[in-house]
Amino acid sequence: MSESRSQDAASDLGSGSRRRTWAELLAGRVKRQRQGLGREHKLQESAVRLLRRHLNLNDLLLEVEGSACKTLRLNQLMDPEASADLSSSFIGSALRDEASRLGVPVAVLSSRAVASSFVQICASSGEPSHRVLLNAEQRKKMSSLLEVAQYLLAHSMFSRFSFCQELWEVRSSLLLEAVWHLHVQNLVSLQELLESHADTQATVAWLFRDLCVLCEQMEASTQHTDIARAVLSDFVQLFVLRGFQKNSDLRSVEPAQMAQLAMAVLQRMLMFALEALATGLQDESPAYRAVKSWFGVFCGHTYGAAVSTDVPKRFFSHTLTQVLTHKPVLRVSDAVQMQRDWSFAKTHPLLTSLYRRLFAVLLPEELVGHLQEVLETREVNWQHVLSCVSTLVICLPEAQQLVTDWVARLLARAFESCNLDSMVTAFLVVRQAALEGPSVFPSYSDWFQASFGSTRGFHSGSKKTLVFLFKFLSDLVPFEAPRYMQVHILHPPLVPSKYRSLLTDYVTLAKTRLADLKVSMENMGLYEDLSSARDTTECLFLQIFCSFPILPGWSQPHGQAHQDVEKAIAVFEHTGKVPVAVMEASIFRRPYYVSHFLPALLTPRVLPRTPDSRVALIESLRRADKIPPSLYSTYCQACSTAEEKKPERAAPGMKAEAGGCAEEPLGPLAAALRELRAAMTDPSQYDVLSAHVAVVSERLSSALGLGEEDGSLEVSQAQLSIMAPHLEHQEQEIADLLLTSFCQNLIAASSFAPPDRLLPVVLTRLCQLLRHQGPSLSASHVLGLAALVVHLGESRSALPEVHVGFPAPAKSLPIPEFFSSLLTFGTAETSLFCLKFCTAVISYFLCKSSSLSQDILYSCLSPVLMKKFQFVTLRLFSEAREPPSQEDPASLPWRLLCLPTADWQRAALCLWKQRTFQELLKQKEFHLTYRDWLQLELEIQPELDSLSHTERWDFHQWAIHEHFLPKPSAAGGCDGQLQTACTVLVDVLIDFCQSSRSYNCSENSDLVLGSCTGNRDIFSRLQEMAADLEQGPAASQSCSPREHFLFRVFRTRLQALASGWDVAAHLQRQRELLVYKWILLGLPPSVLVGSPQAKEPAAPDCTEFFHLVNSELRNFCSHGGALTHDITVHFFRGLLSACSQSRNPSRTADLILTACQTECPIVLTSALLWWPRLEPELRSRWTRCFQGPLPQELQRLWEAQQFGRSCLSPDLASPPPGPAWVSAASLHFAIQQAGENSIKSQLEKLDCQREELLVVLFFFSLMGLLSSHLTPHLRHRAVDSLKALDICAEILGCLEKKKVSWLVLFQLTETEGGLGHVLLRLAPDPYIRLLPFAFYSLLSYFDEDALMREDAFLRVAVDMYLKLICLFVAGETSVVSALAGRSQELQGQGDPVGLITKARHFLLQSIPRCPKKSFSNMAELLATSGHCDPEVSAALRSRQQALPDADLYQEPHLF
Repeated sequence: MSESRSQDAASDLGSGSRRRTWAELLAGRVKRQRQGLGREHKLQESAVRLLRRHLNLNDLLLEVEGSACKTLRLNQLMDPEASADLSSSFIGSALRDEASRLGVPVAVLSSRAVASSFVQICASSGEPSHRVLLNAEQRKKMSSLLEVAQYLLAHSMFSRFSFCQELWEVRSSLLLEAVWHLHVQNLVSLQELLESHADTQATVAWLFRDLCVLCEQMEASTQHTDIARAVLSDFVQLFVLRGFQKNSDLRSVEPAQMAQLAMAVLQRMLMFALEALATGLQDESPAYRAVKSWFGVFCGHTYGAAVSTDVPKRFFSHTLTQVLTHKPVLRVSDAVQMQRDWSFAKTHPLLTSLYRRLFAVLLPEELVGHLQEVLETREVNWQHVLSCVSTLVICLPEAQQLVTDWVARLLARAFESCNLDSMVTAFLVVRQAALEGPSVFPSYSDWFQASFGSTRGFHSGSKKTLVFLFKFLSDLVPFEAPRYMQVHILHPPLVPSKYRSLLTDYVTLAKTRLADLKVSMENMGLYEDLSSARDTTECLFLQIFCSFPILPGWSQPHGQAHQDVEKAIAVFEHTGKVPVAVMEASIFRRPYYVSHFLPALLTPRVLPRTPDSRVALIESLRRADKIPPSLYSTYCQACSTAEEKKPERAAPGMKAEAGGCAEEPLGPLAAALRELRAAMTDPSQYDVLSAHVAVVSERLSSALGLGEEDGSLEVSQAQLSIMAPHLEHQEQEIADLLLTSFCQNLIAASSFAPPDRLLPVVLTRLCQLLRHQGPSLSASHVLGLAALVVHLGESRSALPEVHVGFPAPAKSLPIPEFFSSLLTFGTAETSLFCLKFCTAVISYFLCKSSSLSQDILYSCLSPVLMKKFQFVTLRLFSEAREPPSQEDPASLPWRLLCLPTADWQRAALCLWKQRTFQELLKQKEFHLTYRDWLQLELEIQPELDSLSHTERWDFHQWAIHEHFLPKPSAAGGCDGQLQTACTVLVDVLIDFCQSSRSYNCSENSDLVLGSCTGNRDIFSRLQEMAADLEQGPAASQSCSPREHFLFRVFRTRLQALASGWDVAAHLQRQRELLVYKWILLGLPPSVLVGSPQAKEPAAPDCTEFFHLVNSELRNFCSHGGALTHDITVHFFRGLLSACSQSRNPSRTADLILTACQTECPIVLTSALLWWPRLEPELRSRWTRCFQGPLPQELQRLWEAQQFGRSCLSPDLASPPPGPAWVSAASLHFAIQQAGENSIKSQLEKLDCQREELLVVLFFFSLMGLLSSHLTPHLRHRAVDSLKALDICAEILGCLEKKKVSWLVLFQLTETEGGLGHVLLRLAPDPYIRLLPFAFYSLLSYFDEDALMREDAFLRVAVDMYLKLICLFVAGETSVVSALAGRSQELQGQGDPVGLITKARHFLLQSIPRCPKKSFSNMAELLATSGHCDPEVSAALRSRQQALPDADLYQEPHLF
């Protein structure tokens, strides 16, 4: 049956298939079975692995013996300390017995016990910060534990898989070094451990975190560096091997997972490093250390023999690709503009070190090929690509030819198919390589000329290629630097004549762009290297050999004309003909040829007996008429003079050099300095030091271009700019050369004074170093500069004073004081540098000058530097605040500073405790006074301070209350007087706020002290001391019981200011008063009002504040009849404070406000203006504190406010309270705030009994009119100039309608008392002086007939006219005229000239119509001001003489 079924099955095959026999079918089955036998073992391993992955050991143990077994009670057995005397066999036996008892495999139990002890050791450091390295004790315990584990593993009593699972449960507690020990001891390999965890992302995150910490700790720690380096190396080896090894056998899931993990970790570490570099790394920061350590793994010896050479190559190639393509956000235009900043010298050293390490493994051909491949296939980070090119040509000698060939291929491809990408790449690569200088790559000008300057150029194939080239160059013009356009213009591509227009158009475009950039083509050299390579190499040279950092952006001209001459001579020697460039320059670039090239060529010298190449070139040019005869004659005469002086000027032993000027300008000076240094180190040469110094002096004069007559000139003053010190390139090289030589020959060289003409150059360079680059200077620089400062200070009598400008006071300073002024300490870095420099200067000076007399000692040492050292030392070190021990024989700290690692803190404290230094501090000129301390402390910027807020407060408390307050005034203290301390603080604070360091101009009329960069905590100390004065007995110590220290300071300073109303004096006074107001607002309001007198009822004494308001604040801190809101509110808060101290608060408030009515009425008008904002606070505080109604005078202010509002409402107006001027002020402010266009209806509500109110209201409206002209920007002014004029006219019409005289407002005098006494205190003086302007602004609204009947009208009109002319002549109407010129509506209204013309015409028409009584007292007026307008004066005198004694003549009124 079975056979038949088989046959049936065989017969069921498809019709298209061949029937197979039983033998064939059986043979196929046997073959498959044989193939399956090889897979049985792999299948078994997969099954075991599957079971292990899903085995939960904790549940298994709980099932065996419950939760108590979870601790296993084996920790004591596995503890290295407890089991020190136990052998591994004993521990293994105990584990076997315990496993038997529990019924679990012994390997599982042992793995769990070892893992538990392993984790305990990792967690036993007790340090809160995250660590990855073991300490010594942990390593000892770990070694013992691993010995036991190895025994268990050797006897099949340990399960690696179970152990790994236990570790992953607590991976956050594992230390990387501990895991590494497992790998090294062959207990569990790193690969096995990492593969045992299924969550790859979690594993990558753990490894990334711990590797970063390991890199940080490896650089920070010196004790465990070797272990940390070994840990990092083994991990990296594993990752590189598993991530980049190509092996056909690695096809299973687990190795693929390991490769993915390894790649992810390496990728994440590289991205971290590149991101850190992009954001900017601070030296020695944790991120800097981490990046530096990680880049250190890119070394061939890191991988050793464990990894084949192909694996590092693949890893390094992959890394280079990732670097070049990291964040490709920069466009090509950005690269064109910024590539100058990506040169080798300007690239971060860590990135260049990475490049160099990558280059060490990859061949140069591979590198260039890789660069080309990445640029062609990916988006790139141009900064990384171009900095890589710079590093490539710098580090690899073969790179020049490789890059040249690569660029040639790019250009060929670009012009073959007009490929813009290849063109861009070629130009960027060439320009970047050329930046590194001609020693490593041809200059850009040479390359451009070689590529496009001949018929063999890439562009010469067709018109299409020419158009492509010039289109490309034209597109670069808006972005590229001027030097490249200059190359294209001076060395243009060779273009056939029929296509010349393409070149002409480009040259025009490039020259236009150069003109926009203000770059001249006339002063360019004939052979000028425009690749800017020299900028980079010279900066690098100075940084490496001179060691002084260079500030970016400073221009460094190169003496191009001398270089052109040398190159022209070389070409002439080679060809025997005048160079073509010289002949072309004599025709097409004649300004440069005549002004620069010829003077450099015709430099006077001693002519050689046998004519050299220079002589031959000069003769050739002369014969070609290329040298003006007069210039050649002068040259010949100068050479003859040099020949005559040769014996006198030749130094003994010095040979004349052939070639004359062939040597660089600094070459002879450098050689002379080297000879001087050699002589200083040879005792037998000490007697010829003067001769060597003479040679140096001569070479120095030659380098500076000084003649003999220059050395005799006396310099009375050296001009320097501290904020932007600038030196020409050669001057800076000379200064650096001298400073470097000085630092090398510290003591000997300093005894020789430099030439006077060199002093500004050296001082400027020192200014750059000390003020702008101080924190970046090394210890050797600080010591050398400190010694130089000391020696220059010793020669102060022979050196000129230094004139320093902004920001320091414009005055001349001696050399020592100048150096002291360069030291600042606003930030933590500058404070530390100030400490270093002062310590070095004082220590060196005391060591060197120990034998000098005290008089000489004190005259050479700067008192300012001594004070700054005291300030910084006391501020930074609390130990210095303790009294010095009399027995402390501390030596000078100079030896401490000369150690390789200078300990500045220890050196400063050592100097502070030194007995000689303490004796020095007893001299009066070296006392750090309280005023000095305040001035220095105000420069501190709290947000950048090295002290915390609490530490700064502690220091201030000690300095003020413990140090300076008890000190006698003779020693710079305050004699125990707190009021003296406050007075000095206020005076210093005002000076600081007035200085240019803290004040910035603002459009706001108020002082915006938010721009003050000083230490605001000092003002807090003033607030604290002012509060102590009010609460303590110090108030009774004042020289006058009614005088507050603050107003005494204000009064003294105001008396010292220039008086007058010119612009400079006005602005200075306004600025001073704004600072006063700021200080007043920051102090308790009781300062303004004072305290109630002891005898009741007596109001607090406000006299000082009232005087300040009436004399100053009314003019500078008010706006048309009212003070600003802040000072008004502050006064009324002081009023409430005074009432709270009084037995009768209401009576005290009434007395204060009643005094305001007569002594300071502007306080009350200010309260009316700000009443809507003032009233809620007054009512709430009065109700809360005194639980009663407002005092009578405050209630009267409220009634006045209600009156003003009611007048504008349709209802009946409430009765006005007295006095009338208060009600008038309230109504005026109500009109302004309401913005009414017309107030006729409101004026009708005022009955005839209120004439005085109308007159005062007219006065306030006049002030409003003037205010609208003078302060049109104030936002609370709702009425513009035209509306203000209309309101004045309506009030004037109401007055004339009611026949109320208003002329008294223009004749106000203080002596009259009454209304004039009040109104003159309500308006600023500038407004009162501008009343003539307001008077004639209303001219068209006058009722002339009614005014003619006024006896005083003519005199007032003439007086106002003459004063208006005086105002115009003095320029005080300029603000009004400027406003009128900006506004079309005001033209004719605010124009002073037009107003004067109308007023003059009005007077000349009115004078004949006025009766004789109008001319009374006119003679006195004309005697004082009649000269202002002789015609009006003559008309007045003529009319006065023509009139009869009685008023018999008057023109009839016909209409």
